[in-house]
Amino acid sequence: MSGHAPPDFVCLGESMVTFLPSRPGRLADVPSFARAIGGAESNVACALAAAGHRVKWVGRVGRDGFGHHLVETIGAHGVDVTAVGRDPHRPTGIYFRTADDRAADAHEVVYYRAGSAASAMSPATVPYDSVADGRVLHLTGITAALSADCLALMRELTAPRPGRPLVSFDVNHRPALWRDGTAPEVLLELARRADLVFVGADEAEALWGLMDPSAIRAALPEPAVLVVKGGGEGAVAFERRAASSPTPHLPEPGPLPPDPRAPNAGGADRDAVTTVPAPRVDVLAPVGAGDAFAAGFLSATLRGLDMTARLRHGHLMAAAALTVPGDVAVPPRRAHADRLAALDAGAWGTLHLGPGWTGDDQEVRTP
Repeated sequence: MSGHAPPDFVCLGESMVTFLPSRPGRLADVPSFARAIGGAESNVACALAAAGHRVKWVGRVGRDGFGHHLVETIGAHGVDVTAVGRDPHRPTGIYFRTADDRAADAHEVVYYRAGSAASAMSPATVPYDSVADGRVLHLTGITAALSADCLALMRELTAPRPGRPLVSFDVNHRPALWRDGTAPEVLLELARRADLVFVGADEAEALWGLMDPSAIRAALPEPAVLVVKGGGEGAVAFERRAASSPTPHLPEPGPLPPDPRAPNAGGADRDAVTTVPAPRVDVLAPVGAGDAFAAGFLSATLRGLDMTARLRHGHLMAAAALTVPGDVAVPPRRAHADRLAALDAGAWGTLHLGPGWTGDDQEVRTP
């Protein structure tokens, strides 16, 4: 970030030091681990900064070596970390995971985050002004699960108020964090208070028993934009707009669109529905793709691109994450991504991306 220009995006949430296994297998059998960083919101922040945006990450870390490492590493990605709190009494969270797909039965992840510095985030420890100076505030459901104070903060940040930034919310359901059974109710509440929502079809089924994207939209009518992610099958976006009004977007530079919670003046509301299949990807490590998708979609939104391009940029950023071993990937150059996102439907349908594709002209297409 340069000078004192306000950020395009503010991302709030817990980041942790993650330990990646040296080889596949059970945690009990892995002999060594490599240190990296992980955290849905900081992943999004790093990806957005790499895509050329001004980004600030807000969180809390312990005043310990792991906390210093997190702040330094995220800052090295070009993210403003000046609003990160340092807690002298609570540790920085860490976690270990296996190398296989998170959805696989054999996947293991062990968190050491109970009582972490981030779990002490609250309206008292995170001043509203520290997160409200961006054009878009990105949040996830993970934060709401960390503590009662964190949930109170999430409710404050998603509450309607004059001048509120556009709120982006990724449901990001982590069942292990919701042992009290309140996830369906709380995550639905927060999603309905946001302006732009990301949810996986599998999450919606687990949380609310909803499988069809249209049924998910019916349960979440309030957000101006709802993106339902179907993994390798693709994604569908529902965009609420007045019949006589153009598609709302976030051009750069320029003002934010009208508050989507306000009544529309141009006629009855309707949804524009856009479906974009995912390209074929040779997956190296199936982690971080959801966060990367959100970053790609948000970046394209701020640039004022149409909905098809937003979804395609989401898929491309996800493909960048899927083809590297860690949670955070270097995105393709903007011109490269724009060229791929502008392919006709036939060419997009044959796109085949593997490790190294983010370098220019590295993509291959199926016959």
